[in-house]
Amino acid sequence: MEKSNFVDQIKIFCRSGHGGAGSKHFMRNKLTAMGGPDGGDGGRGAHIILKGNAQLWTLLHLRYYKNILAENGENGSKNNSTGRFGKDIIIEVPLGTIARDEESGEKEVEILEHGQEEILVRGGRGGLGNSNFKTATNQAPQYAQPGEPGSEGIKILELKVLADVGLVGFPNAGKSTLLSSITAAKPKIADYAFTTLTPQLGMVEYRDAKSFCIADLPGIIEGAAEGKGLGHRFLRHIERNSILLFLIPADSANHKKEFEILKNELEQYNPEMLHKDFVIAISKSDMLDDELKAAIEKELPKNIPHIFISSVTGYHLQELKDLLWNTLSTANKV
Repeated sequence: MEKSNFVDQIKIFCRSGHGGAGSKHFMRNKLTAMGGPDGGDGGRGAHIILKGNAQLWTLLHLRYYKNILAENGENGSKNNSTGRFGKDIIIEVPLGTIARDEESGEKEVEILEHGQEEILVRGGRGGLGNSNFKTATNQAPQYAQPGEPGSEGIKILELKVLADVGLVGFPNAGKSTLLSSITAAKPKIADYAFTTLTPQLGMVEYRDAKSFCIADLPGIIEGAAEGKGLGHRFLRHIERNSILLFLIPADSANHKKEFEILKNELEQYNPEMLHKDFVIAISKSDMLDDELKAAIEKELPKNIPHIFISSVTGYHLQELKDLLWNTLSTANKV
């Protein structure tokens, strides 16, 4: 099998830095034999931080970066000197990355913007030096705080593709062909199922120098919500699309049933997906006459816009762009 450069899930072990201990020190010099406390605070342990980078589109660069161990903070010292903070580790990730704790499964961090920084694992605080504990009744405190320990755990990073339009359909529906026809993307195309094993992104150039992003996602099959086929790895990427473009081939045995199966898989995975805007495109329509088009139209839902297209001949591709753009514009105003 062809080795993919697209990695959308990775597991890493993280350990943040321990905080440095506060200092228990008293001023001593040639002029002061019995000075007061001057122990400084310990430095904070290093954080592990996720940072959004719009130039990245995969988690591939983290494949061999499995153990992330952050630096400890330095101990405090005399003359009220605070220990040096541990140097934070910044991990750059593509937009659309979320981080979950492996043990609890809870989402801890979500990166959606370029330059956005979020602390994934917080470093331990430095301990307070003995100068912080001086009081009127305790002029010479004999103790200082130890630093807080850092945190550790296994984190799962998942990438959910950010695109305006997501192409949804069974294998061989013609999604890759459509993407190559309306964008500069060059996905692998062949006449067998699951040619597309990873999401493919392309920018659609629209009128007046406008553009929008469309994603060709791996083909869905009945039972994907239960993990069959590419299952959850496919459905995860649909969650962030503003519009779902259902691509159903003209030679389908039952257009209505095919749409219902696709919609049902989305609903089982996440019912909120049904709140997105839907558009239906009947691909390979160059083989249809007006009578067959009318028959197919009767099968389609009345409340969902539809269009007949052909990626090979270019039939109605500009009209498809208009429909998607208008739908996007309406969705963004809500």
